[in-house]
Amino acid sequence: MKARWLESSPRTKALAPGTPGYSTSRDRLVFLHSADHSEFWSALLEKAYAKLNGSYEALKGGSAIEAMEDFTGGVAETFTTKDAPRNFCEILNKALKRGSLVGCSIDIRNAAESEARTPFGLIKGHAYTVTGVDQVNVHGQKTELIRVRNPWGQVEWNGSWSDSSPEWRSVGPAEQRRLCHTALDNGEFWYSARLRVHFHINYLTGWRFRDFRAHFDKVEVCNLTPDALGEEAVHRWEVTVHQGSWVRGSTAGGCRNFLDTFWTNPQIKLSLTEKDDGREECTFLVALMQKDRRKLKRFGASVLTIGYAIYQCPGQDEHLNKDFFRYHASRARSKVFINLREVSDRFSLPPGDYILIPSTFEPHQEADFCLRIFSEKKAITRDMDGRVDIHLPEPPKPSPPSQETEEEQQFRALFKNIAGEDMEVTAEELQYILNAVLQKKKNIKFKKLSLISCKNIISLMDTSGNGKLEFREFKAFWEKLKMWTNLFLQFDADESGTMSSYELRTALKAAGFQLSSPLLQQIVLRCADQELHLGFDDFLNCLVRLENASRVFQALRTKNKEFIHLNINEFIILTMNI
Repeated sequence: MKARWLESSPRTKALAPGTPGYSTSRDRLVFLHSADHSEFWSALLEKAYAKLNGSYEALKGGSAIEAMEDFTGGVAETFTTKDAPRNFCEILNKALKRGSLVGCSIDIRNAAESEARTPFGLIKGHAYTVTGVDQVNVHGQKTELIRVRNPWGQVEWNGSWSDSSPEWRSVGPAEQRRLCHTALDNGEFWYSARLRVHFHINYLTGWRFRDFRAHFDKVEVCNLTPDALGEEAVHRWEVTVHQGSWVRGSTAGGCRNFLDTFWTNPQIKLSLTEKDDGREECTFLVALMQKDRRKLKRFGASVLTIGYAIYQCPGQDEHLNKDFFRYHASRARSKVFINLREVSDRFSLPPGDYILIPSTFEPHQEADFCLRIFSEKKAITRDMDGRVDIHLPEPPKPSPPSQETEEEQQFRALFKNIAGEDMEVTAEELQYILNAVLQKKKNIKFKKLSLISCKNIISLMDTSGNGKLEFREFKAFWEKLKMWTNLFLQFDADESGTMSSYELRTALKAAGFQLSSPLLQQIVLRCADQELHLGFDDFLNCLVRLENASRVFQALRTKNKEFIHLNINEFIILTMNI
């Protein structure tokens, strides 16, 4: 199969962006096509790929490893040959045994070098495929060979061990047949690895592909998931996958440079329990991918700069707070934060529990992401932000009139003056009372409480169901209000009358609400303003609705466990959206 890009012409039939179809010119396919014009599978596959990404235009540019991942579901690793690890040969051999896809390429310094041919017959900026690694006996010595394929199906390496090179005369016919050596210009050729081994105190310390490194700059490995491998595969990765989102104001905290918000990023607990065979550490790959950026490109979205950090878990099973990251350094992290679709790296760490934090470089940047962990042995992962845990204190019992404090007696007088003889207030009357009392407090700055907040307060505290608040119910709510006011003041650090939406997770936890990230994101979207701040009315309304939804859920579950098929997280999200 040959892939070619043709220049469009006025006679080209192409569909508008967003409506993928077959693009043709003079009744011939414009983009991907097979050498045999009766074959159509390649164009059909390309059409499906374009539809997945929104248009043919969205396929412009990219890398071979990105396509490998999309078509196999695997996870990528990229190695520069000059900085390849000492065990690179071991990594490459394991990858091929696992059925991984392996590619290599030569970097270009400018656009003029793109697809330029070197004196050795190699093409710069071209995506080659590594199809095998083997050894041949030459004069009693073993020589390492790498088999490489040019996807064009032509234009081959002309150096040592190329198809017609004299080195093959030293190899017997049976060995040549085993290696499938032919002198055809079919794009596939063998390449001398010339394994160079360094010994130190009688053991192997490192090895490098000297000639391969001299001519190729980059090697890309796409490790396949177990479901993409056949049953006969000897070596398999253990794979876990986490889907998540960075949402402005709640979980888009940026990198460690932004300590005040970094801790709000999604956190995943990774438990490494089994050592690698013959080693004291556990090997694993971490791949962080930002999703759908090609599809969103036509709406102005660009590829964000992303990365991740790995910390030793302190032993607690909850979202780590800001102070932890203030005093603890990471155990490992991605090599760089970079604006690629996916960032992946290989790590070796001792068995234990770790916290993995994926993030964008800058805070407040939004995207969906997929985090994949490939491990040599089984690893256990858990989302630290997926649990909802609510502890509501019992409402205080109202004190009898004879034991009321001076403040309570003043409230009773004000309440009676507004409510009248029935001693019940409507939402409008409650709004007047609360604003009159709170505005006298000098330690809190806030705009007037809204009518909707007062309606929600009555919905929470009204035990009689008449849509009004009795003085007894008002007194019970006042105790809650004092506690919530103190919480708000605690997180209003600059005394501006607002609190940051990134502090909301901690404030709600102090009030008895430990929320999942999806629920927290919903609340921030509803309650925070454009500057990601919450005023006192927003904070109060949030707490009232959360407690109301929690009490309704518990009451329904108590009466009829079969009646509610949602968990508490799903139920609260549903009620918050009503």
